[in-house]
Amino acid sequence: MPALLSARHLRLTGTMFALLAAFGFSVKAILVKLAYAWHAVDAVTLLALRMLFALPFFLALAWYARGVKGSARLRADDWFRLIWLGLTGYYLASILDFWGLNYINAGLERLILFLYPTMVVVISAWFTGGRVSQRQAVALALSYGGIALAFASDLHLTGDRSGLLLGSALVFGSAVAYALYLLASGDTIARIGAQRTAAYAMLISTVFVLLQFAVTQPLSDLRQPVSVYGLALAMAVVSTVLPAMLLAEAIKRSGASQVALVGSAGPILTIYLGVLVLGEPATPVQLLGAGLVLTGVLLVTLPRRTRPGA
Repeated sequence: MPALLSARHLRLTGTMFALLAAFGFSVKAILVKLAYAWHAVDAVTLLALRMLFALPFFLALAWYARGVKGSARLRADDWFRLIWLGLTGYYLASILDFWGLNYINAGLERLILFLYPTMVVVISAWFTGGRVSQRQAVALALSYGGIALAFASDLHLTGDRSGLLLGSALVFGSAVAYALYLLASGDTIARIGAQRTAAYAMLISTVFVLLQFAVTQPLSDLRQPVSVYGLALAMAVVSTVLPAMLLAEAIKRSGASQVALVGSAGPILTIYLGVLVLGEPATPVQLLGAGLVLTGVLLVTLPRRTRPGA
C-alpha cells in the first residue's frame, strides 16, 4: 500500500509540475504582448533583457552540471553541436517568435508554435528518407487544417493582412528552428547529459542574442521603464527557467506521455489569457482550429497502444 500511494503521489506531483510548466511557457506570449503594448520596446532589446535576467540561472545550472558524476569531457565536435543547438533552439526560435508577436495575437502564436512535434516528423522523414505513417499523416492533416481555420478566423478580423502573414511566417520559422533543435539534441544529450546540454546551449544562445543587440541597438536602449524590467524578469524566471526545471521533474515523475498530454493545455491557456488580459478575440472557428491542432499534435506525441499479444 505505501508503495502504491508513493507511485500515485509521484504521478500527481508530476502532473501538477507539467501543468505549471505549461502555464509558464504559455504566459510568455502574454508578457511579450504587454511589453509591446505598454512601451515602445523592440523585440531585440526585450529579448536581450530577458536573457540577461536569465543569465545567472544559466551560469548556476552550468556550474552545477559540470560536477555531475560520470559527465563526459567535452570534445571539439561536442562544442560544434552545442553551438548549433544554441543557435537554433534558443536564439533563432526566440528572436523569430518575438518578432512574430509584433504582428499576431498570442493565441495564434501559441497554436503555430505547438506544431513543432509535427515538424519533427516531417523533417525527420525528409532527411532519413523514411515514410510518414498513416497515423502521422492524419495528425498532420488535422494540425495544419486547424491552423488554417485559426488563421482564416484572424484574417477575417484583422485590418493588417500583410502583418498577419508576416507574423505567422516568423512564428512558423520559430517552430521549425525548435524542431531542428530537437532533432539535433538527442546525440548530444546522450553523450554529455541533459543538464549540461541545456545549460551550455542557453549560454551560447545568450551570446548570440547579446551580439545581435550590440550590432543593431545602442547601449542606451537597455535603459527601460521599471515595468519593462519587471516583464523581462518574469519572462526569464516564470517563462524560461522555472518551466524548464518543472518540465524535467514532471517527465521524471510521471513520464513523457503524461507530460505531453498535460502540455496540450498550453495553447488553451494562452488563448484564455489572451482574451482575459489582452482583450484578444476568441471566435468559434478559432477554437475549432485549436481543437484540431491539439488533436493532431497528441496523435504524434502520444505513444500508440498495442493490442495484447500483438
